[in-house]
Amino acid sequence: MARRGDPPDGPAENGTGGQDDEYGSLVFDESFVRAARLQEFSAQERMGEHARAVRSLPGRAVRTGSRLAVALMVLIALAFGTAVFMGLRHPYETPVARRTEPLRMTLVPLAPRGAVPGGTPAALFAKSPAADHATGREGINPPPARRTEDFSESQVGAALATATDYLVASSLDPDVLGGSTVRPVEALLDPDQMEQFERGLAAPYDDGQHAVTGWLVRFDPAQAVADPQIRVRGTLRYAQTGSDTLEVVSDHTFTYALRPAGSGPPAEGGASLFTVRREMSFRFDREDLRLHRLEVRSSYLQAGPQSCPADTSGALRPLLAGERAASRGPAGTDPYATGRPVAALCGTLAVSSAPARTPASPPHPQGLPSPPLRETPPSRP
Repeated sequence: MARRGDPPDGPAENGTGGQDDEYGSLVFDESFVRAARLQEFSAQERMGEHARAVRSLPGRAVRTGSRLAVALMVLIALAFGTAVFMGLRHPYETPVARRTEPLRMTLVPLAPRGAVPGGTPAALFAKSPAADHATGREGINPPPARRTEDFSESQVGAALATATDYLVASSLDPDVLGGSTVRPVEALLDPDQMEQFERGLAAPYDDGQHAVTGWLVRFDPAQAVADPQIRVRGTLRYAQTGSDTLEVVSDHTFTYALRPAGSGPPAEGGASLFTVRREMSFRFDREDLRLHRLEVRSSYLQAGPQSCPADTSGALRPLLAGERAASRGPAGTDPYATGRPVAALCGTLAVSSAPARTPASPPHPQGLPSPPLRETPPSRP
């Protein structure tokens, strides 16, 4: 009787299907054949001279590579999903590019009532309101830097330091005053204002935007030379004006001792005083703070003694010792003209008497915060 697993015709005659057959329970089904690593060549393939009996199958390697590819795709999908999820949980707004505004400038020549007094620089300073003013950079004293809502103490300090450097470069540098260079001023400007600055240098014009003297103090070197001892006094204030902007406002009076230009030795007692009051507003964004530069927003300058008709857009035109102002007023303005407008203004130079010999109090005592910037404009003469 045939047992289960025997061929239909019963067990083989050679006894290989009996109980002693160690491979009796082994079933060579289709999955077993597919999983085989070796495959026997056909009889015709084995007839070659150096033919091998079997060959390796690449099936498992292919399956392994497919599994790695699938795993890699899963990892990429997980990373992408995580990035999308984090973006939704923590959205970051793209910063809006801030537009740099052109500098707005106002120039007011101050005409004397009589002849300009002369003398030595020391004697002139002693009799002037600048007698107790500090000399040079020592007269530009920034207030203590304190953090604001969005700016650290060091960032506020950087803004004050850059504004101080600009005032020194544009008001005290001898080469800038003499008109031989503008590089110290130019190096501190925001690149977006360079076009306006260069247009003013190439073709200065008193239209409120293109006067060189709106950016810096300059004397005609063929007319006058400034003594290096310059008296300075004024204030610096700062305030945060936006989440990404700081504003610094300066108000300083510079008193220069001028001598007539010439190749020979200066005449004794031939000096005269020239006073410049500069009120300036500077703006800083975070990039400006990092790169030690600034944007000049506004410049208001009063300077004298000068004649009202003098064109001060390219350089200041001081009246020297013994000279008098022209009797006529500033250059006329035709409201019907269609060309570039002229911002012609003029004032009268009225110098107060020299102060009493008492120690001058600093503009902002150390240890006290700077007053907040006010929206009301400063008084004008």
